[in-house]
Amino acid sequence: MINFFTKYKFIFYVCNFILILIYLFPGSLLGCILYGDCKLQPQITKDFIISSNHLYAFIVFSIIGYLTFKKKTQFILLSFYLITLSIILEIFHYFIPERNFEFPDLFGNLAGVIIVIIIFYLFKKNENFKN
Repeated sequence: MINFFTKYKFIFYVCNFILILIYLFPGSLLGCILYGDCKLQPQITKDFIISSNHLYAFIVFSIIGYLTFKKKTQFILLSFYLITLSIILEIFHYFIPERNFEFPDLFGNLAGVIIVIIIFYLFKKNENFKN
């Protein structure tokens, strides 16, 4: 299963495209598909300090990314890419109609990426310690 993603890198690129499309769509693309109302945003769980939808999206996207690219240089480059993407996509909400920049969304994006970075770093450190 783990080698599946390294073999088929296009899965990461397709997920990347879908995430960017969802973020840059004016209104809620998922609301349009699920409810027929582009102004209604589906909510997976209740938000606390950060946006749970954004947290879940970036956790899943980051896990797919780290399962796809496993080399140390790729790990570092992917970490910078995911952090930068999470910030830039939220900043674009300033300029997109029907979207608003919100700090809980930004922190949800960053928290999702950082949680996965820490988990994969600990796995890699443990893997290197065994060898």
